[in-house]
Amino acid sequence: MSALRIEKFVHSCLTVSDGKTRLLFDPGRFSFIDGRVDPAILRGADFILFTHDHPDHLDVAALRSIVDHRPVQILAPAQVAERLRQAGFEAQTFTPGVKQLGALQVRAISVRHEPILAQEYPATCAFVVNDRFLNPGDSFDERLHRFAGIEALALPVMAPFLTELSAYEFAKAIRPRHVIPVHDGYARDYFLSQRYDVYEPYFEQAGMTFHRLEEPGAGIDL
Repeated sequence: MSALRIEKFVHSCLTVSDGKTRLLFDPGRFSFIDGRVDPAILRGADFILFTHDHPDHLDVAALRSIVDHRPVQILAPAQVAERLRQAGFEAQTFTPGVKQLGALQVRAISVRHEPILAQEYPATCAFVVNDRFLNPGDSFDERLHRFAGIEALALPVMAPFLTELSAYEFAKAIRPRHVIPVHDGYARDYFLSQRYDVYEPYFEQAGMTFHRLEEPGAGIDL
């Protein structure tokens, strides 16, 4: 089993690499808006994947810098792929199912975005990499419970659509060994640390390691 490196670049922007293939998930506005992350540092991605079409998950200007005229494959739900094609990108629709992306196997699952104050919810994909890492997007959909026991979970821990309890209950349903907190890029540093202080002991008591990836580029190895 090859090692996986998962790194977080603020909010829900993640990279997953096995040393041969590097995936980039959800480079959105909150990752770049304050200058803490330069999109150019993400140019090493071989594939770019989007869970859904919300600005905190998709920043077109940053994506232009990341792609930088290179032949990078972009995959996303149909709604996102069409928008990106209209913006001049070569984007493919990732329908539910499994694709081999370089050395990594990636499964896409159609899920329900969590309820928000909006007339319509965006089509959303969750992704599973090598059957070891689950990125649910902005979803706690029960259809993801079939991945219970997966090694690592990217868990939204702050958002208009969740409470501490809903995030914790979803994590307990999935039962990962490792929890990577995401969707927290709008919090100031002192508040982020305070939130992690609240979450961490409860996850530890439940047998899950809560990784405090507070600095851009911080990561874990599986």
